[in-house]
Order: sequence, then structure tokens, then C-alpha cells
Amino acid sequence: MHDKVFTSSANKTILGHPTGLYVLFFTEMWERFSYYGMRSLLVYYMIKHLQFTQEYSSHIYGLYTGFVYFTPLFGGILADRWLGQRRTIIIGAILMAMGHFFMAFESLFYFGLLFLILGSGAFKPNTSTQVGALYAPGDTRRDRGFSIFYMGVNLGAFFSPLVCGTLGQKIGYHWGFAAAGFGMLIALAVYLSGQKHLPPDLISHRKNSHHENQTASMSRSDWLKITAIFSLMTLNIVFWSVYEQQGNTLALWADAQTDRIFFGWEMPSSWFQSFNPLMIFILIPLLNLFWGWQSKRNKEPSSVAKMGIGCILLACGFLILLIPAHQLSIHPKASLGWLAACVFVLTLGEIYISPIGLSLVSKLAPLKVASMMMGVWFLSSFFGNYLSGYLGTFWEKMPKEHFFLLMSALAFSAGLAFFILLKPLKKAMG
Repeated sequence: MHDKVFTSSANKTILGHPTGLYVLFFTEMWERFSYYGMRSLLVYYMIKHLQFTQEYSSHIYGLYTGFVYFTPLFGGILADRWLGQRRTIIIGAILMAMGHFFMAFESLFYFGLLFLILGSGAFKPNTSTQVGALYAPGDTRRDRGFSIFYMGVNLGAFFSPLVCGTLGQKIGYHWGFAAAGFGMLIALAVYLSGQKHLPPDLISHRKNSHHENQTASMSRSDWLKITAIFSLMTLNIVFWSVYEQQGNTLALWADAQTDRIFFGWEMPSSWFQSFNPLMIFILIPLLNLFWGWQSKRNKEPSSVAKMGIGCILLACGFLILLIPAHQLSIHPKASLGWLAACVFVLTLGEIYISPIGLSLVSKLAPLKVASMMMGVWFLSSFFGNYLSGYLGTFWEKMPKEHFFLLMSALAFSAGLAFFILLKPLKKAMG
């Protein structure tokens, strides 16, 4: 964010990026392993083990995944004003590990969700803030650094359903939740062992700074940038409300309406949630090359335009499922290829919007409220995930093709809004 945040890392790089990026890469990888491992089982666990109704399970799923992105606002404020990023991340990791282990006991189910929500709030905004603090203003590596970091997120997300999902569905749900807990402990160990490579806390930087402009009130330009972040956050809500159906209604589609049998062997339905991160590994390097090719010709879309494209791609992904949904009366179980094609397009949309949004916030947020603004950005995921749970309650109330058409219409509307607001947002961001 500012060149004085962390200049000592400039002399220590791996593959052209600060060493601290890879510490945060593996920390986030194991944290995401734990989160997505638990999430891959959550809906199945509530419906099949706890005997909740599908509608109630969707509500709980939406509330949980929503509040995971609500509490980062307070975790960011806590880090900015009192504890600093490092201590807040450590506290968050401990709380999340406890939450996963609580999930291994039916009587502690809601306590487990609560600890996971609180822990994620402390952990999530501050790791992203530390990634941004590794780079000076104008450093062209920043967007690529966030893409590398985002690959760490998805590396954990890829393996977690294969490990936690298989343990949960084949041996017992409690084994799957316990595996997620151990993943969180590994994340904590990686983070603690790599402290010397990480940027100093931004709160420490402000305390140690003797420059008057660090304590000055925020400028009009700062407030315009904050306004732009809130505007983008509003549109981002719609994206996540549709996108997060992957862990909710699309998980149910994979379980009940998808043919998963190969040569007599049935693929566990939780493995479906590994499709998205696997495709991210493949697509991020290709899209980075494509954006570089566009940049050389001065045709690369702006960050806001990329986010609009992401929403349009999301809409197209759900349109793919209209065909198998329409044929359910003839073929009660659709080919896995339809679901894979849908996730492929959804993944393209995600890459156009999610890491780009994180990078954009790290550029725009004023230093003194950096973690808080990252938490504000995650609020869009809170509202989006909560709305995804509400939308999921219509899964059994309307024909499947109508449901998918509704998802597509919502995503397309958000994409259109991004392009309508393109010029005023560019002006506000400077």
C-alpha cells in the first residue's frame, strides 16, 4: 500500500516475489483446507445426519457462510486499532481450530459454527492486508501476487473435499471435521514459523512513524476511494449470492441429480467441490497470460470492467444447466459433464472478480484503515452468502430450470450494473 510498510522484503524474493508471500500462501492454503473441508460436508451433515429439513439446512448454511464474511469487519478494526495483524491472525487460527474440533460432536454443533465465525473474522482480513503490505505503491507485481495468493486459497480448497469429504461420507462426519481441525493447526504452525518474512503490523508502522501525514485526517480523495469500495461491494453481493450456490443447491444437484458412476465406482458427491479449485489452477496462469497479451496492446479491461465480465460469465454458467434441468423428466440423472461445464464457466467468472477485488481494495484503502476496509469488502460476501441461503430455500419450491434461470438473471443484472457505473467509479478511484 505504501512503500514504507515493508521495504525489507524487497531483497528477499522467491520467483520474483517477496518470501512473505509464500508464507501467507501456505498459511492460507491450510486455512482454506479446513474451511472448505468442513463446508463440503455441512449441508450433507445437516440433512442426512442431524435430520434437518432442506430449507432449514439452507438457512443455516447461508447464515454460517455469511457470518464468516461479516466478522472480518470487526477483525480488521481490532487489528488496525489495538492488536495488529499478527496477533489477530494467531487468535483467529486458534479459535477456528477449536471450532472444527467442536464440530466433531453433535451437541457442540452450534458452538463449533460460532467459534469458526469468530476465528475467521480475526484471520481473514488480516492475511489479505499483509499480502498487500508486501508491495510498494505502483508495484506491478501486486495483482500477480494476489493471483498467486489466490492459488494458495484454491490449493487448499481442492484437496479438502477429497480428504475431509471422503472421511466424512465414507467413514464418519466427525472424522471429516477433525481432519479440518488438524488442517487449521498446520496453518497456525506455518504462520508462526514464517514470522521473520512477514511485514510489520500496520499499527506498529503508524506508531513508529514520525511523518505528520500518517496522523492527518483522511483527504477527500481517501473518502472518494472508500465510497468506490462501498459501491463495488454492493454489486459484489449479488455475485456471491449466486456463486455460493456451489456449496448449497449445486451440491444437492451433484448428490441427487448427477450420474457419478464410473466403471461401477460412484464418486462421492462432496468431490464435486474440488472441481472449482482444480480449474482455478489451470485457468489463473492462462488468464494472466491473456491479460498480459491484452495489456501489451492497450486492450486489457480495467479492474471494474473485469468484475463486470465476471458477473456475465457467472450468468452464462447457470444457463448451461438449463438443458439437463429441462430433461429431468426423461433423464432423472444428468451427465457429470454438464456440471463440470457449468463450474468451468463459474470459475472463469470468479477469477475475473475475486482476486481482482482483493487487489483493488488493497490499492484503494487508506493505510490507517487498511484492515478495516478489507473487512468491509468481505461484508459483500457476508450479505451474498446470507442471500445465497435464502435463494436456496426456493430449490424445492420451483422447477430446477426456473431456479437456474433466476440465478442467471441476477448475475447478468449485476454485470450490467458494473458497466453502467464504470466511468463514475473510475473517476472516484482516481
